[in-house]
Amino acid sequence: MFEKDLCLPVGRRAEFKEMLGSRLSDKDAANLEDDENMLIAVGDVVSLTLRNLGVRPDLSVYDGVTERHEMTEFADLVEDEDKEEVVNPAGRITSAMADAIGSAVSNGNPSLIHVIGEEDLALLPCVLLSPVGTRIVYGWPGLGMMLLVTDEAVRSKVAGMVALMEESE
Repeated sequence: MFEKDLCLPVGRRAEFKEMLGSRLSDKDAANLEDDENMLIAVGDVVSLTLRNLGVRPDLSVYDGVTERHEMTEFADLVEDEDKEEVVNPAGRITSAMADAIGSAVSNGNPSLIHVIGEEDLALLPCVLLSPVGTRIVYGWPGLGMMLLVTDEAVRSKVAGMVALMEESE
């Protein structure tokens, strides 16, 4: 599915603005570590919030930017930790980012992926490449954290969204 880089067509952007999952409070987020299922954080603020609550996700995907403003607090926090860096322009899912997510999900060790560009669509490969039951926390501008638990219905919806994307060169 992610063998080639994919691009979100400008005319389809509205179809990608639907929230998936439900809002997550800091109080409920603090309890995420108690579950045995995989936990993925997508975004700088979400990744930082979880770490500050004492929760270490199995995978954090971040780019050093939040709502188009530099956000280096999480990047500074994990500066000395091992991470994979991938290039992923805005509105795209590069095969490199999808490969990094797939590898991180399958290795079983806590992982960091630093995206050079934007992780705005990283949620999609996270859903499709992680096991059923994976909890994915991501940010929603103006609302805060969202929690999505993967199941076949969510995967089907996300696969349909990815099918709307175009191959890029």
